[in-house]
Amino acid sequence: MNKRLLSSIAVIVAFLAIAFVITSKPTADAKKKNYVPTIGILQLVTHPALDEIHRGIIAGLKEQGYAGNKIKIDYQNAQANQSNLKTMSQKFANENADLTLGIATPAALSLAKTANGTDPVILAGITDPVGSDLVKTTKRPGNNITGTSGDSPLEQHLGVIKQVVPHAKKLGIIYTTSDHGGEYNAKNMAKLAQAAGYDVKMYTISTTNDMQLVAETMASQVDVVYAPQDNGVASAMKTLINVTNKNKIPVIPAVDTMVKDGGVATISVSQYDIGYQAGIMAGKVLKGKDTATYPVKTITKGDMVVNLKQAQLLGLKLPDSMIKDAETKGEVFK
Repeated sequence: MNKRLLSSIAVIVAFLAIAFVITSKPTADAKKKNYVPTIGILQLVTHPALDEIHRGIIAGLKEQGYAGNKIKIDYQNAQANQSNLKTMSQKFANENADLTLGIATPAALSLAKTANGTDPVILAGITDPVGSDLVKTTKRPGNNITGTSGDSPLEQHLGVIKQVVPHAKKLGIIYTTSDHGGEYNAKNMAKLAQAAGYDVKMYTISTTNDMQLVAETMASQVDVVYAPQDNGVASAMKTLINVTNKNKIPVIPAVDTMVKDGGVATISVSQYDIGYQAGIMAGKVLKGKDTATYPVKTITKGDMVVNLKQAQLLGLKLPDSMIKDAETKGEVFK
């Protein structure tokens, strides 16, 4: 009798154990299914190009199903302050953000330092991720960092300079000393321009406050100015244009937002697309994709953008083919 009782108790216990597993598993799955990830977006400074990247990131995350109550986004803007970058990066770490995105190289570097090789960091618009020591290679990043790179089509930019100002001999190039991407683009353009026969003069600013004085010096010494994809130069673009316009010096910049601010023309890689692809990558990483083996996506395709009002102001006759190309595939500012 006791043996039968013990056997019955054993059966009941086993049944209850199975029932507990069956009933508890959906609860765990439901918890995982309803989990709302937190991401931190750190932007270096406010200006149209970086704002477009931010807008693209939100759209890319939405495409991956992360929008509304499906995600918590903590957006921080450092306003070009290094101390802010550090504080905001630490804020994300304290909040245990599931993933962070850095818009511009200084923001990405700050996030990478705080993450210390562990939490995922997605790059958004980083010109030279390998040279910045953010990834080992673009094909195989090798750690907790991957994302998008916006590589300026420098040879095409040089072609625009030749078309817009065919008789120019002295080319001024200006960049920000603290912007690795800007310096990278500026020096690479200098090599291309020198090989093409230009007398290249390099100018630098430490902060946007330097632009007025440096631009005045530059405008008195060159025939045309190249403004690379550089956050400091982009932020001070209107100051640069005010000076160069007085001296009738055309500026050929790197991106469409800088043409809108007074540049004459360029081949522009879409900043929105850079952000959009970064948002998609962030979504896939949240779903489990490994950053170490997730290649950096380099955006290189650009479209013609012209500012007809600026060309007219400077007395420049833009080639009809350039204008037609902008009207057909790119953008025209009038």
